[in-house]
Amino acid sequence: MFYQVKALFETHGVEVFIDHISGGMIGVLGQKFDILCQNCDMLLAIGGDGTLISTVRRSCAYKMPVLGVHAGKLGFLADLDLSGLEAFIPKLIDGEYRIEERSMLEASIMSCDKTTRLIAFNDIVLTRPSIAKMIHLQTKVDGKAFNTYFGDGVIISTPTGSTAYNLSAGGPVLFPHTQVFALTPISPHSLTQRPVVLPGHFEIEVSTSEQSALVIVDGQDLYEFGEGDRILIKLAETSARLVHTPDFNYFDVLKGKLGWGE
Repeated sequence: MFYQVKALFETHGVEVFIDHISGGMIGVLGQKFDILCQNCDMLLAIGGDGTLISTVRRSCAYKMPVLGVHAGKLGFLADLDLSGLEAFIPKLIDGEYRIEERSMLEASIMSCDKTTRLIAFNDIVLTRPSIAKMIHLQTKVDGKAFNTYFGDGVIISTPTGSTAYNLSAGGPVLFPHTQVFALTPISPHSLTQRPVVLPGHFEIEVSTSEQSALVIVDGQDLYEFGEGDRILIKLAETSARLVHTPDFNYFDVLKGKLGWGE
């Protein structure tokens, strides 16, 4: 697939490089990802949504535009597949494309001896370490006590991530250009616990009385936290930059992927 895509771009005079990790999987010499971000004009992520999410997270510090090419199963984030890429390349070269700014989350896990900083494109999930027990989470919004959750955990989701785990847990669908985020309980042990949409300038603080709990970032990275630790979560100052075709329409994506209006 790499050689096929490389040939498509080179036909139009576009030089193509590959990340050294991806290149190692197919026996091709590649460049370190940081060097790619410094030397290239745009990144191309070929695969499912997970591949695109990982690429965005790794490159966000460089403010790189990322074009997703769908080669997975569901594919919410990429509006092109391999068959449509060939026709889009001339438009890409001529500047006939859109770059959408998408909000991301930044978080700090603060324990007694260190602070771990992380960034998420879709969501940050705070959950139990074992399926056999529930977790107790206390939340504050801008330093003021907000709510206590007792259940399987909570999801803090960006607008982009609202159609992922958040949607499965009963959370709202958020338009991707809005500067908000959602806090959605997972199987709460109370019928009064409901998802909440918060303005993007707020900061959420989460703590737990449990000895051990988990922080899962975009379903890809896992961290531990526990009693005495605090997690501060807010919208990141840096936004993701997704490349789309000029006629990309988010509502068409919802109708096509979720079957709305059928």
